[in-house]
Amino acid sequence: MGKLVRCISRDGTLLAMAADTTDIVREAAAIHHTTNVCSAALGRLLTAASFMGHMLKEENGSVTLRVNGGGEAGSVIAVSDSRGNVRGYIENSTVELPLKAPGKLDVGKAVGKDGALTVMKDFGAGDPYIGQTPLVSGEIAEDITAYYAVSEQTPTVCALGVLTVPVQRQIITAGGLLIQLLPTADEAVIAKVEECVKGIKPVTAMLTDGLSPFEICRTALPAFEMECLGEYETAYRCACSREKVEQALLSTGKAGLLEMAKDPMTEVTCHFCDKVYTFSSDEIKGLLKKA
Repeated sequence: MGKLVRCISRDGTLLAMAADTTDIVREAAAIHHTTNVCSAALGRLLTAASFMGHMLKEENGSVTLRVNGGGEAGSVIAVSDSRGNVRGYIENSTVELPLKAPGKLDVGKAVGKDGALTVMKDFGAGDPYIGQTPLVSGEIAEDITAYYAVSEQTPTVCALGVLTVPVQRQIITAGGLLIQLLPTADEAVIAKVEECVKGIKPVTAMLTDGLSPFEICRTALPAFEMECLGEYETAYRCACSREKVEQALLSTGKAGLLEMAKDPMTEVTCHFCDKVYTFSSDEIKGLLKKA
């Protein structure tokens, strides 16, 4: 299970969230058979989606993040419910690239930056909110920061990380930190936050040192007295079902179903969890009656 904490400064000027998503990213990597650089790209986006989903007020809401930067990894997608449970997908999971520096995976090159970050917030009723900003670096954290600044006018600091074993495809730690200024913040608070983040250690380093998500918030913001608003468990959780797959098949229309019915068996694989749903020709013909 992942662990997520939400905090507020005692003076009410800023909100902070931190998460240990190691188990989540390990499960995503196992499902999608990702290389280290692809694990890092997908893992960072999953962590960001978990933060953004957890901030939704609507119980049945969801957040979908899509990054398409023209890199070799293709599109990267992460979806979170309002509890911070996530699922995700990376188009080309087998991309391998040289390190950009000792111990530094070149996520920006794998993702690319010739494209956009699209954020869709579904509130469970009515039209969803859709925001889009150009990619800054393809490194994900900088792109999330830019999205908040441009689309939501919320000053934000975002740090995301996935630490892997060199050569081997193994996740050591993964997590993130999100700091947002509240409307009550003045110039003095902004200066204090800027001073705090100057010396911040990577989130993966803090997790490796054994810090909990709450301790990460406190360590990252030593100039503030942080109060915990809640600690939550999160998970990699797919929302697919046979019923949803049937609806997807119905959406192909009668012509598509007639073509499928010619085959003795039709298989549909979920992009998020790799689960395979099998439909016989007779079952497809049954769907035709509903189309």
